[in-house]
Order: sequence, then structure tokens, then C-alpha cells
Amino acid sequence: MPLIKVQTSIPTPDAASIETLLKQLSGSLAKHTRKPESYVMTAFESNVPMTFGGTTDPVCYVEVKSVGSFSADQTQAMSQDFCNQVSSAIGVPTNRIYIEFADAKGYLWGWNGSTFG
Repeated sequence: MPLIKVQTSIPTPDAASIETLLKQLSGSLAKHTRKPESYVMTAFESNVPMTFGGTTDPVCYVEVKSVGSFSADQTQAMSQDFCNQVSSAIGVPTNRIYIEFADAKGYLWGWNGSTFG
């Protein structure tokens, strides 16, 4: 049920780099949310037309969603961790990465023909 989706304006990096980043993010998200990695989904989308601060310099938008509630300490730790991982992997400076954290109620998250609530 945890999801991390990365959207960026940069051209598509090589497949191995993306796979490595997605696997690292998957493990980190499972650890931060204390949920089994078998439920974690990751996604990566490049070449997205984007601006930040009025420029088209490399930029990244990350969505993190999970059933349950995030605490302020938890989102602070995730923001630091995910910004650093994404920046290191694809070269977008951390000050050009926005992360949106969203809690989902179990009944609003479907899987395997049912929901988590």
C-alpha cells in the first residue's frame, strides 16, 4: 500500500540506474512506514515538462502515499532520505525536489479486488 512515485524533467536515465533507484526507494519506504516491502509500489517517470521557480532547470516531484497517518518526524526523515537518494541517482539538486506526503484511509485504497479498510 505504500507508494512512491518520482516524476522528473530530466531525460530518461539508463534502465539499470532507474531499477537501482526504485529498489532503494522501495526498501527505504518500507522501513520508514514500517510496512512489508511486499506491499510497496514504486514508479518513475522522466521527460515530464516541468518548471520550478520559473525555470526549466532539472526538477523533480515525488509523491509518497500510504494507508494510515504520517507523523511530522516521519515525513521529515523521509524528505531528507528521499531527496538525497533521488538527487544522488539522477542529479537533480535537493532544492529542486518537492515531495508530497499523503495519508490514505484504508477504504480508499484498493488491492486484489478489495480495500484495506
